Amino acid sequence: MLILANVRERWSGFLGAFVAVLVGVALITTTLVIYDSARAKVQPRYAGTVALALPEQAVDADGRPEDRMPWSKGEAAPLTAALDRIPGVADAVVDRSFYAQAIMGGKPVTDEGALESGHAWDSARMAPYRLVSGRAPSGADEIVVDRTLGAVVGSELTVNLAAGRKQFKVVGTVDGPGYYFSEAFAARQQPGVRTIALVADKGSDTGAIVTAAKKVLGDKGSVVFGDGRAELQPQYIEHKRFLGVQLISAMAILGLFTTVFVVASMLVLATGMRRREIGLLRTIGAAPAQIRRMILGEAAAVGLLGSIAGCVAGMAAAPLLRSLLDGLEVTPPDMEVTIAAWPLLTALVIGVGVSVMGAWTAGRKAARVAPIEALLDSRSVNKGMGHGRWIAGLAVLGLGVLLAIGTATTSADNRSNVAIFATMTLIVAAALLTPVFVGPVGKFLTAPFQRGGSAGPVLIRAELMANPHRAASLVAPVIAAVGFAVLLSGMVETMRVAYPAGEALKVSGQTIVTPAGTPGNTDEAVAANPVGKAALPTRAFVVKDAKGSATVLDVLGSRDPRWNQPGEAVLGERTAMDLGLKKDQNVSVRFADGIAVTLRVGAVLPDDPARGDFVVARDLVRAHDPAALTDDIFVPGDAKATDSVPGTALHDATEYALADYNTDAELTDSLASMLIVIAAGYSVIAVANSMAMAAHGRRRDFAVMKSTGGTVRQLLLISAGETALVIAVGAALGVLATLAPLAGMAAGLSQATSSDVSLHLNTGAIATAVVATLLAAVVAGIAVTARTMRRQAT
Repeated sequence: MLILANVRERWSGFLGAFVAVLVGVALITTTLVIYDSARAKVQPRYAGTVALALPEQAVDADGRPEDRMPWSKGEAAPLTAALDRIPGVADAVVDRSFYAQAIMGGKPVTDEGALESGHAWDSARMAPYRLVSGRAPSGADEIVVDRTLGAVVGSELTVNLAAGRKQFKVVGTVDGPGYYFSEAFAARQQPGVRTIALVADKGSDTGAIVTAAKKVLGDKGSVVFGDGRAELQPQYIEHKRFLGVQLISAMAILGLFTTVFVVASMLVLATGMRRREIGLLRTIGAAPAQIRRMILGEAAAVGLLGSIAGCVAGMAAAPLLRSLLDGLEVTPPDMEVTIAAWPLLTALVIGVGVSVMGAWTAGRKAARVAPIEALLDSRSVNKGMGHGRWIAGLAVLGLGVLLAIGTATTSADNRSNVAIFATMTLIVAAALLTPVFVGPVGKFLTAPFQRGGSAGPVLIRAELMANPHRAASLVAPVIAAVGFAVLLSGMVETMRVAYPAGEALKVSGQTIVTPAGTPGNTDEAVAANPVGKAALPTRAFVVKDAKGSATVLDVLGSRDPRWNQPGEAVLGERTAMDLGLKKDQNVSVRFADGIAVTLRVGAVLPDDPARGDFVVARDLVRAHDPAALTDDIFVPGDAKATDSVPGTALHDATEYALADYNTDAELTDSLASMLIVIAAGYSVIAVANSMAMAAHGRRRDFAVMKSTGGTVRQLLLISAGETALVIAVGAALGVLATLAPLAGMAAGLSQATSSDVSLHLNTGAIATAVVATLLAAVVAGIAVTARTMRRQAT
């Protein structure tokens, strides 16, 4: 009850922490709700199945579960027959999916899922999709299509396959998406079997079917049922979900960091302003443990109230975030926002936990307040930095410097993450060490104005030098706001220059044939451009130990005479080390059709992304993966490139580099903008709250200054001047905290792209963050000061 009474009595002191927790928990709630709503769901084409039989799962080079290893035709046939004989199973359907895309009007029909739109007719039973007109396909040149395509029964339809364009006769239409071929034709497109779907008789026992199916498979695979069928997702949906999860994860991490940082600084500020009150409590007999429990209890109460309000606000904001992600095309189709219990409970626990953690340091410090300090000005004991803060500040600073150096040396995939973590670390270090800088910087900046004879600069300097800890608490959210604005906008600007320049340098003098409206180049496009690099990628499996566990890896089929050697494979050094292989050793490689081929390691060469990590003859890949599509084709300058095949386009080096970068640039820019708004916007709110708290806490100071002749205008100007000075110190430290990570990132990009990359800053974003922070702080400080003066006047 005492804690709640304190909260009610000192609502102005706790309001800032309450708002900070509310905003932070709202952000975390929103991201967790969207994350939960975006989880994989059973695809409509499997809605009519009770279970799916899947092959064994392979692992990647790091041991993480990855692709399923397809059964061969010979392995799948007895399994299919045995599954079909299970009581209650109406049909065991071999599900095949491969590239198929209609060509109409000389252009490919837009289809995000074209890479897996081709199926055998039996797969239509899994949804089930029903014939709307016509009959099922039986010949190799017959096809059944989605009725929304507009093709009528009896018409001819050009369909793009991995081999190229082929004419089919439309013999039927269905009420679902996809292109359906005869079983024999589909088996030639995808010989390997990745899924056997079980369609049950009406009223059959699902549990009995699943148990029997597991016995049939034994150690040859696994059975998924219910929501487990969501494991099978089209690649384009998985890619969207991956991008969306990356984005909301970045938002959640940044939001959590900013919440911890801001709430901790506010609670330290609020507790420091109560030092005389705490000294009075100690005078009347309060023990240090009681003071500590009171501070932690107040923080828990404020955190709980703020978290509850934040959860409500987060649920309300979830549809808005979904709309933003929809606009970026990073959400699965037909995703609906659903509210589950775990995101709310998680956000609630985080909010309360962050509040208590933030108050822990303040509570420890408050518990050491001596009774005599009830008679002292709270600022008189706040001049120096303790040994603990010095040690923590210098240790965190050292860690930040190491991370900044690591930004230049880490891999390209991790460079952005390391830069962000380095900046977070340096921001914390700057906040811890701020009391060292506030006094001297304030003295330096106010020195030129003291000659005018005005008392304002003297009072501002005296306040900053007398109470650097309070100023440090005010500066902390400014450092975060400006620091993240500089970092994120600078990363985007630096990458915008670095990546296109580096890519253009790599392909200089070449003409690049790229897919246009298709997921890859067909063999027809490759034949039309017979000269130049035309890598044919596939996923293959290598058994590397006696236990028989398989490692999945990307294999490239090359037509380069140096690597296009029958029966041989060329490996990069890292891949060879991961697989334990050396030159002239034999390795068994299992391809997409389930057939294992023994290859000799012809060479182990330094890693080269342009060549590939595991390269074999192109014809070998095509023989075992008829549905594979070719990557971009790089035609040298002395040969003629053509885009005569529908679904292809030509680019020179510069155009290709820009197009390649722009593929993800919109998403990158949007992500950076959203993160800047979150970090800077949240910090601006915190700055306004902090300034309002500080102004309210100094109401007695204002009363004294007014009683000695100070006018309201003078006091408001002093408040605005002090606020502007604090913002200037915070902005400077925020910029300094990000320059080292950004410089390291630029150095790493220079090395990775083999081009001269310098540091680029977005001055507009930086100026916006600084001005917004300054305006919010000045307005909040002046508003509370003016209100205080009006009350004192009455």
